Amino acid sequence: MKIRVFFSLACLWGMMLSFQPLQAQYARFVESGVVTFEKRVNMYAKIKSRVGSSSFMEQAFEQYQRNNPQFKTFTYHLAFNDSRTKFWPMDNNQAPSAGFFGNDPSVDMGNTIVNDLMAGQTIGQKTVYEQTYLITDSTRRIQWRITNETREIAGYECRRANALVLDSIYVVAFYTDQIPVSGGPESFTGLPGMILGVALPYENTTYFATNVEDRPVSAKELEAPKKGKAVDYQGLRAELEASLKNWGEWAQPIFKAMLL
Repeated sequence: MKIRVFFSLACLWGMMLSFQPLQAQYARFVESGVVTFEKRVNMYAKIKSRVGSSSFMEQAFEQYQRNNPQFKTFTYHLAFNDSRTKFWPMDNNQAPSAGFFGNDPSVDMGNTIVNDLMAGQTIGQKTVYEQTYLITDSTRRIQWRITNETREIAGYECRRANALVLDSIYVVAFYTDQIPVSGGPESFTGLPGMILGVALPYENTTYFATNVEDRPVSAKELEAPKKGKAVDYQGLRAELEASLKNWGEWAQPIFKAMLL
């Protein structure tokens, strides 16, 4: 009897071992859907880096701290299929904060970005103050350095990659190969899987996925924006340099945010 029980247990254990690779072999890969991102901006750190030695700016910063929380949060969606992504803001994003720093466009511009992954083309709609631009250009090529560090984001195991964009902006990204689409929030693309987390440490800004909805996505959900002054990034740079030339150092965060 003992031999028979032992043999039955051994067979059961063998079946379990043979079944585990079969489960891994048929793991679910998400090829279309909608990712919800939370963008967080550390306003205290962002403003502090721009105060300098001006007593007026210090007073404005102290007033901001009294009336506003440290972090501002914004919600974005990213729809995707195997060849196209669209990133856009939710309608319920926060209203501008009160005070001197309340309408700073470097904090959030409510960008809409469409990436055609097959054609290597980006169409972006960006607004700074009263001017809306419709930017059509090649998708930015980012030289990522993939590391061995991992973390879980929205239920997906993600691997870390680092890069430098616009020659000075340090980027930390986390991507998952369980979503085999080379997309991500804003204009961040080029990794072997969907980017579910981005940190810009020196810009005091992060984007992290809070949910991934695995579902078919319609062509309408991936439509590119059409409103705005038509430019490419070279033309946008020239316009910004001309319009902000008298702003001095104050213009630099706006300039970087528009080109990012």
